[in-house]
Amino acid sequence: MIDYWCNCFLPSRRALWDAAVAGQGLSIKVRREGGDGFAEPAEMVARMDELGIAALLLPTAEVPEHAGPFAYERYASQPEEARELTRRWPGRFASLWSFDPTQGMPAVRRASEALAEPGCIGLHYHTHSFDRAFDHRDMYPFYALAAEHDVPVVMQAGTSGGIMPSECGKPIGIDRPALYFPELRFVLSHTGWPWVDEAIAMAGKHPNVYLGTAAYPPHHWSAELLRFIDGLGRGKSLFGSGFPVGGHRQAFARLAELPLREPSRRALLEGAARAVFTRLRPTREEKP
Repeated sequence: MIDYWCNCFLPSRRALWDAAVAGQGLSIKVRREGGDGFAEPAEMVARMDELGIAALLLPTAEVPEHAGPFAYERYASQPEEARELTRRWPGRFASLWSFDPTQGMPAVRRASEALAEPGCIGLHYHTHSFDRAFDHRDMYPFYALAAEHDVPVVMQAGTSGGIMPSECGKPIGIDRPALYFPELRFVLSHTGWPWVDEAIAMAGKHPNVYLGTAAYPPHHWSAELLRFIDGLGRGKSLFGSGFPVGGHRQAFARLAELPLREPSRRALLEGAARAVFTRLRPTREEKP
């Protein structure tokens, strides 16, 4: 299995999540129990081995000086953290560079530098932090960069989990970029909820648009989403945990209860991710 969206899992982030949930009154459960909580790197690798997880993809960002106490960059892996994980366990961890479209060309150049590193396999956009719809003009330089490097762009679609604007996450916003960049692979994450049907429509229409499930546990997936994953969306749907909002152990138990055909299940858990993240390296043993 490949998890295309795993927020930083290190124990140092636990207090941050607790403060964010309490401080903003969020209806988010942070995984702690049943071996699904925060972990040191070696412990997480052991958990991955136990559960059959081939790779975790880590949104990675630098924390800007102006970042507020609950800015998304604080929940992402920091560059040095991701760099060490991808060095020690090649193929088991990879980074997705999380960019800020409001910063213009300096941010484009920084994203280009990140993509030059061997462990970075795509771009990531935390949509609601910046209130830029997917077809906003500020997004196009980053799409052009991703297309040039032949890497995908993963973006949160749907409503915001925090106290931020939500309309920017409407899935229909990917329609024009998908037409303009037919060679660029886009992943609409978080099922697009509450606009799930709209996200399904975009992934069904465009060969280069995929639908990701991060942060939404399988027992909350709609009947329409299940039909898509098990039908026209086979090979176009990716599993993600959105850790620690979703825990791997819990998610796999819920997945086992869903009436998915085995080819659809395999495509959801790994096949589609391998097609999207073509830079993802084969798994190798830990380096000393």
